Amino acid sequence: MNRTLTPLLTLLLVPGLQAQRNLEVGMSTGVVHYYGDLGNYDGAVQWNSARPGVTLTFRDFLNNNKRYVTRALTTEARLSWFRVGYDERDPIKGMEYGELRNFKRGLGFRNDLLGMSGHVVLNAYREPYQPLFQQRFFMYFHIGVGVYYGRPKADLFNGDQDPANRYYFWDDGTVRNGPQEDPNAREIERDGKYETDLYEWQTEGGVGAGESGRRYRISPWHIGIPFGGGLRYMLTKQISLGVEMSYIMFTDDHIDDVSDRYATYSEIDAAYPGDSRAQALARYISDPTGYGTDGTISYITSPRGNPGLLDTISFLSFEVSYKFKRGAGRRSFLSLRRE
Repeated sequence: MNRTLTPLLTLLLVPGLQAQRNLEVGMSTGVVHYYGDLGNYDGAVQWNSARPGVTLTFRDFLNNNKRYVTRALTTEARLSWFRVGYDERDPIKGMEYGELRNFKRGLGFRNDLLGMSGHVVLNAYREPYQPLFQQRFFMYFHIGVGVYYGRPKADLFNGDQDPANRYYFWDDGTVRNGPQEDPNAREIERDGKYETDLYEWQTEGGVGAGESGRRYRISPWHIGIPFGGGLRYMLTKQISLGVEMSYIMFTDDHIDDVSDRYATYSEIDAAYPGDSRAQALARYISDPTGYGTDGTISYITSPRGNPGLLDTISFLSFEVSYKFKRGAGRRSFLSLRRE
């Protein structure tokens, strides 16, 4: 028994007994862009989707036995907050409302993604045995996997979720408190409060749609593949500045709550049996302008998104990092010498 336990305990204890002399912490902020089913630009980049983002990165927390400032291949862990959003009713400078590709569809969302990811990092520097603070500039590339939590929300009511508080989006680009055929409807401002949790409503047809009392439930947990690269400059042995361009490709198409087709009116009514108020709210939340669907499945009115197009975000960021020196290493369990 002792012969069996000794190697196992050795494997468990050695990583903790070896030296960990460096821990680098970087704080970065920048601009998030969204790539998904919503958009008014014909190109891949929706330039008016820019939103803020912040990340906190921990580097070089694994053993560095040769005492280099860093190694060519290392790891990092990252905590992140990304505000992802788009509104197809937002104006674009230099373009008339009628020129906006999806202006009449008028879908919109905001999703505050909180994430945690782990990356493998390749530091591309010229001299592998020369400390990075002596080389000053170096490039790096990373790829990893992360878990992100976020629920898309929309600003669809001037106050509480009530049919009397809904917005009416007119063809002239204004927002009113009544439909276009109402001569007494007056122009109002949207209150900017994202009060409507889109995951709580039957916005699309899908699994469970059309079954009495059931709604299409989507998980707020999203798996993503982060990858990218950047350039860092070592001011001192401890302080560095960096710029990075990274992407996160999600494994689902639900970051924006737009993926497949509109829910039919019969599916919505079945999801809220006997509740005419909830049925009216669900029809509006799924199709805010009323131009997206006539409540049936047809080639023209039914598509709401593209389930084959996975959601992606980009993050252009600027970072300041500081390297914390750890204490002297303890003796190795195996070699009984200083690491």
